[in-house]
Amino acid sequence: MQADRQVARGWGRPGAAMHRGRGRQVGLWLAGVGLTWGLAGLGYALALVPGVNHVGPLACSIVLAVVWRHVAGYPERLRPGIQFSARRLLRWAIVLAGAQLNLVVVVHNGLGLLLRDAATIVFALGVMGLLARWAKADGTLSFLLGVGTGVCGASAIAAVSPVVKAADEDTALAAGMVAVVGTVAAVLYTVVHAWLPLAPKAYGLWCGISLHEVAQVALAAAPAGNAALALALLAKLGRVFLLVPLTFLLMLWQRRRGATVADDWARPEFPWFLLGFVAVSAVVSTATWAGWLIPAWLLQAVAAISKFWLAGAMVGLGFHVHAGSLRGRALRPLLVLCVTSLLLSLGTYWTV
Repeated sequence: MQADRQVARGWGRPGAAMHRGRGRQVGLWLAGVGLTWGLAGLGYALALVPGVNHVGPLACSIVLAVVWRHVAGYPERLRPGIQFSARRLLRWAIVLAGAQLNLVVVVHNGLGLLLRDAATIVFALGVMGLLARWAKADGTLSFLLGVGTGVCGASAIAAVSPVVKAADEDTALAAGMVAVVGTVAAVLYTVVHAWLPLAPKAYGLWCGISLHEVAQVALAAAPAGNAALALALLAKLGRVFLLVPLTFLLMLWQRRRGATVADDWARPEFPWFLLGFVAVSAVVSTATWAGWLIPAWLLQAVAAISKFWLAGAMVGLGFHVHAGSLRGRALRPLLVLCVTSLLLSLGTYWTV
């Protein structure tokens, strides 16, 4: 009789059970995405606290995810939504970040600045690789740190990780370490700025070609005035621009390696999101060059969405970090990162 009542109400049909199961899966997926966004929001709030505000919301979001994992464990039932944020949402964040890169401005300011930026990338990757080999540090994590140091911090690390098929834990660790070390460097720049025998523009150029992330460049260059800040951000934009050819070079290298080694790790996926990054940048750059009005609020909104999605993605990646690995695998790469950052800072100082 009970079964008859269920059939009469529609609950006994296989289709209804399937519908309920699909609805439950969607609910758990939304809860997973919501968890990453919620912790990202807390990361933004934490980044407003004096003393922590210089670190930025991305690093704060990663820390919150690592603490959650350490205290409560990985929320396994919410894995699909967390994975969506860590991978899909991450790529869309990079696509939207293209709105902040004005290709016309980068190209207009000549080959010399791009050559300086390219030298920074080559130096960071080369020194990081040599020191990592000497210190016997983790190779993949050290490589990601080299990319973050040479190009543009967490965004660059997130862009190349799918190409080199880095583990989510490595991506989160690298992004967090670059954010912290770069922030410490930027604060030190502001402290020593008054005693350096550099003109404002030279100081701004030094900030732009040596510091890791855009926010860190702005933090360090702002005390030297608007002219220094403008040149610093321009130099930094050149490094962001070079992320595209660097990633495609990595992809070609991986494909060549895959042609000679029977290893799935050596066969990278095509970085379609970088094409989206270039397309968005090209549209905004062309509109600006042609004099078409793009409301400032719209560009600011796109930038805010991109950064928030990236913070959510960092939460998703941070859930994969084991607290024990911070001492085990990360200590030597962190030391190598500090030495490389110091050498990069000193080397670029003498070239400006």
